[in-house]
Amino acid sequence: MKYPISNQSIYHLANQFDNTNLKQLHSEYWSQYLTSGSHLWMDTGDIDSARELWTSEYSALTTNNTLLNMEVQKGVYDEAFVHLSKELKMDEKDVLVKEIAFGINAIHGLRLAHIFNCKVSVELHTDYADDILQTVEIGKRLHAIAPQFFIIKVPFTAAGLLAARILHQTGIPVNMTLGFSVRQNVIASLVAKPVYCNVFVGRLGAYFINNNLSDGAGIGEKVTIETQKCMRKINERGLANTKLIGASIRSAGQLLSLAGTDVLTIPVKVIADAQKNGNVPTGSHINGTAFNIPNELIRQFNLKHLWQAREQEKEVAMRLAHKTPDTTADLIELFNDYGCHDIFPDFDNNEIQHLRNDGKIPVHNKWAVKIENYQVGIDTLLNKAGLLSFMNDQQQLDAKISSVL
Repeated sequence: MKYPISNQSIYHLANQFDNTNLKQLHSEYWSQYLTSGSHLWMDTGDIDSARELWTSEYSALTTNNTLLNMEVQKGVYDEAFVHLSKELKMDEKDVLVKEIAFGINAIHGLRLAHIFNCKVSVELHTDYADDILQTVEIGKRLHAIAPQFFIIKVPFTAAGLLAARILHQTGIPVNMTLGFSVRQNVIASLVAKPVYCNVFVGRLGAYFINNNLSDGAGIGEKVTIETQKCMRKINERGLANTKLIGASIRSAGQLLSLAGTDVLTIPVKVIADAQKNGNVPTGSHINGTAFNIPNELIRQFNLKHLWQAREQEKEVAMRLAHKTPDTTADLIELFNDYGCHDIFPDFDNNEIQHLRNDGKIPVHNKWAVKIENYQVGIDTLLNKAGLLSFMNDQQQLDAKISSVL
């Protein structure tokens, strides 16, 4: 059988939980963010935490491999693992675990959608991040389970761009994740044509803070605001129809500074803090807020690549907007032909291991020379490190399934 788990089984298992629809309460505080022009999403997979803070101003929940793993480790889906295993009757353990992981992802997404009556951004298994065909196949399959609710999250990789373009052509809404710069999101919007793209605001600042390079103030915010301006220009020209998500928001102050961004996906800790101590936005900050980054910092770390797209990056993106190649190798070759070598650099095994060991925030000293020589960008490093971190959490989730079986 092509798809061992039927949609009916997924619906049945999801309905075994208390998915009582939450009463939608109004919040005057959060309504001011809607007035600024932002849609509000909650950045959590924790149902209990979301229940405590949810108001009618929120329209979606976003999950990922990390957030889903947190829920799975609590043991709430252990019985579902066993049920699915009995239904599947598969001998190949790796395939069995991956299929169960798919089922749990769908079940948890359905529960969120039913309880909060909202859209849910659901992320695919990380093993598909560099596989066009699998991303398309699993993306279609996941979306079909709840087409009125599910948005399919695809990472910014060479394969992800091509797969997301195919999903777009079939009418499936894509959220292209792990974006850290204007140029990555220009490429994403023109090539993949997703409904949503992202800037991970807090991780950009954390790169400078964790590496003792600066206090990180304003860097992620500047990238987000410049990306938002750029996305709106692209959309106005009819080249795409992509909305920007401000993600990885670390504080109520950071949240306030981004009022007016198309979408703000907010962690529960920031929501609680903002409701208690945060100021209310008086309108959109997109065209009225300037973040002045010291020129010395800009020169030292080639920071303009974070909030500007170079001409060759625009040119290759425009070319790919009209026609995409069939393979990731051809896509990467085209970027390299245009001189965009630092968009999809070829990391060797040692470099991958460094990124894996260092977690979400790479250690700058290991990459300083390559950054100075335009061989790699900070956005590229954060993207790869983020994907590897998701892979680690996915492996923990898979291991939990294996241990229960």
